[in-house]
Amino acid sequence: MIREEIVYFEEPGPHTEEVFACVDRALAQEGIQKIVLASTRGDTARYALEHYRGQSVRLVIIPHQYGFGPGQRFPQELVAEAHAAGHAVHFGTMLFHTGGLYGVEAPRVVADFLRCFGQGFKVAIEILLMAGDAGLVKTGEKVIAVAGTGRGADTALVATGATSQNLKALHVSRILCKPL
Repeated sequence: MIREEIVYFEEPGPHTEEVFACVDRALAQEGIQKIVLASTRGDTARYALEHYRGQSVRLVIIPHQYGFGPGQRFPQELVAEAHAAGHAVHFGTMLFHTGGLYGVEAPRVVADFLRCFGQGFKVAIEILLMAGDAGLVKTGEKVIAVAGTGRGADTALVATGATSQNLKALHVSRILCKPL
């Protein structure tokens, strides 16, 4: 039997420092070297880039895809900064927002189901699959996914990577933190 602490935030929203404290504990315990994180406007990415500067942790930053909303909100200079530091930034298709393209409701249904665990949980799963589809996370690779509700981070999971074509390979092994 394993007993472990999960941090629950009373409200969703920006808890970025507390989330990365949870992430740091998991990195030390599990020996994970890669974090997949959602960042719409660059705030969470900036925090992570500074927080892990000079460390062996690699970041896979997933902003919104181009065309999702009015203009691209993720700063281009931050893309260059991340690449210069050896991290990846991927503007891929947001898998749970493809119903209009394919004319099916399945992506919305999956997204709605995952939101039962919280918006950040849904986004964490989506960005893991996007990173897998881009070849930035290997199927079966253990990573930490960080996402949030609105602005900042409020959810972190330990999971194994997968692609959208091999969804069964995705496995959430630990919930580090999330809103109640």
